[in-house]
Amino acid sequence: QVQLVESGGGLVQPGGSLRLSCAASRLTFSNYIMTWYRQAPGKERERVAGISTAGDMPNYADSVKGRFTISRDNAKNTVYLQMNSLNPEDTAVYYCNARRYADNLVYWGKGTLVTVSS
Repeated sequence: QVQLVESGGGLVQPGGSLRLSCAASRLTFSNYIMTWYRQAPGKERERVAGISTAGDMPNYADSVKGRFTISRDNAKNTVYLQMNSLNPEDTAVYYCNARRYADNLVYWGKGTLVTVSS
Protein backbone atom coordinates (compact mmCIF):
# COMPACT_ATOMS: atom_id res chain seq x y z
CA GLN A 1 0.00 0.00 0.00
CA VAL A 2 1.39 3.37 -1.04
CA GLN A 3 2.15 5.72 1.81
CA LEU A 4 2.98 9.40 1.91
CA VAL A 5 3.98 10.53 5.39
CA GLU A 6 4.44 14.22 6.12
CA SER A 7 6.52 15.47 9.04
CA GLY A 8 8.13 18.65 10.31
CA GLY A 9 5.06 20.67 11.19
CA GLY A 10 4.65 22.49 14.47
CA LEU A 11 4.31 25.85 16.16
CA VAL A 12 6.58 28.65 14.99
CA GLN A 13 6.69 32.37 15.62
CA PRO A 14 6.10 34.87 12.81
CA GLY A 15 9.27 35.33 10.82
CA GLY A 16 10.46 31.85 11.66
CA SER A 17 11.22 28.84 9.50
CA LEU A 18 10.18 25.22 9.21
CA ARG A 19 11.15 22.40 6.93
CA LEU A 20 8.50 19.89 5.99
CA SER A 21 9.30 16.44 4.67
CA CYS A 22 7.15 13.92 2.86
CA ALA A 23 8.48 10.38 2.73
CA ALA A 24 6.98 8.10 0.09
CA SER A 25 6.95 4.33 0.15
CA ARG A 26 5.78 1.52 -2.13
CA LEU A 27 5.87 3.56 -5.29
CA THR A 28 8.43 4.43 -7.94
CA PHE A 29 9.06 7.89 -6.57
CA SER A 30 10.90 9.24 -9.59
CA ASN A 31 7.79 8.69 -11.75
CA TYR A 32 5.71 11.08 -9.68
CA ILE A 33 5.28 14.82 -9.80
CA MET A 34 5.23 15.98 -6.19
CA THR A 35 3.15 18.85 -4.89
CA TRP A 36 2.53 20.48 -1.54
CA TYR A 37 -0.96 21.74 -0.78
CA ARG A 38 -2.34 23.41 2.31
CA GLN A 39 -5.71 23.96 3.87
CA ALA A 40 -6.34 26.66 6.41
CA PRO A 41 -9.30 26.51 8.81
CA GLY A 42 -12.50 27.37 6.97
CA LYS A 43 -10.78 27.65 3.61
CA GLU A 44 -10.40 25.48 0.53
CA ARG A 45 -7.29 23.47 -0.10
CA GLU A 46 -4.77 25.42 -2.14
CA ARG A 47 -1.73 24.45 -4.12
CA VAL A 48 1.51 25.73 -2.59
CA ALA A 49 4.40 24.35 -4.61
CA GLY A 50 5.16 21.60 -7.10
CA ILE A 51 8.22 19.93 -8.53
CA SER A 52 8.82 17.82 -11.59
CA THR A 53 9.94 14.21 -11.53
CA ALA A 54 13.58 15.14 -12.00
CA GLY A 55 13.40 18.08 -9.64
CA ASP A 56 14.38 20.67 -12.19
CA MET A 57 11.12 22.57 -12.54
CA PRO A 58 9.85 23.91 -9.21
CA ASN A 59 6.85 26.21 -9.24
CA TYR A 60 5.09 28.17 -6.52
CA ALA A 61 1.91 29.91 -5.59
CA ASP A 62 2.29 33.68 -5.64
CA SER A 63 1.60 33.80 -1.91
CA VAL A 64 4.75 31.83 -1.08
CA LYS A 65 7.09 32.75 -3.92
CA GLY A 66 10.44 33.90 -2.58
CA ARG A 67 9.77 32.44 0.87
CA PHE A 68 9.24 28.72 0.26
CA THR A 69 11.48 26.28 -1.56
CA ILE A 70 10.44 22.84 -2.74
CA SER A 71 13.03 20.16 -3.41
CA ARG A 72 13.20 16.40 -3.75
CA ASP A 73 15.66 13.60 -3.22
CA ASN A 74 14.73 10.69 -5.46
CA ALA A 75 17.29 8.46 -3.79
CA LYS A 76 15.49 8.95 -0.47
CA ASN A 77 11.95 8.98 -1.90
CA THR A 78 11.38 12.28 -0.12
CA VAL A 79 10.13 15.73 -1.04
CA TYR A 80 10.80 18.77 1.12
CA LEU A 81 9.30 22.18 1.65
CA GLN A 82 11.56 24.76 3.23
CA MET A 83 9.41 27.57 4.59
CA ASN A 84 10.99 30.86 5.61
CA SER A 85 9.60 34.19 6.76
CA LEU A 86 6.45 32.49 7.96
CA ASN A 87 3.44 34.60 8.84
CA PRO A 88 0.10 33.76 10.48
CA GLU A 89 -1.54 33.43 7.06
CA ASP A 90 0.64 30.37 6.47
CA THR A 91 -1.13 28.53 9.29
CA ALA A 92 -2.68 25.41 7.76
CA VAL A 93 -2.50 21.68 7.44
CA TYR A 94 0.08 20.93 4.77
CA TYR A 95 -0.49 17.92 2.52
CA CYS A 96 1.81 16.03 0.23
CA ASN A 97 0.47 14.94 -3.15
CA ALA A 98 2.03 12.49 -5.59
CA ARG A 99 0.78 12.38 -9.18
CA ARG A 100 2.13 9.80 -11.60
CA TYR A 101 3.31 11.48 -14.76
CA ALA A 102 2.15 8.71 -17.11
CA ASP A 103 -1.52 8.44 -16.08
CA ASN A 104 -2.26 11.03 -13.38
CA LEU A 105 -2.72 8.43 -10.64
CA VAL A 106 -2.80 10.43 -7.41
CA TYR A 107 -1.96 9.73 -3.79
CA TRP A 108 -2.30 12.00 -0.76
CA GLY A 109 -0.67 12.10 2.61
CA LYS A 110 -2.60 12.74 5.83
CA GLY A 111 -1.06 16.14 6.43
CA THR A 112 1.02 17.95 9.02
CA LEU A 113 -0.14 21.00 10.92
CA VAL A 114 1.81 24.24 10.75
CA THR A 115 0.81 26.98 13.17
CA VAL A 116 2.39 30.41 12.95
CA SER A 117 1.66 32.41 16.06
CA SER A 118 3.36 34.52 18.68
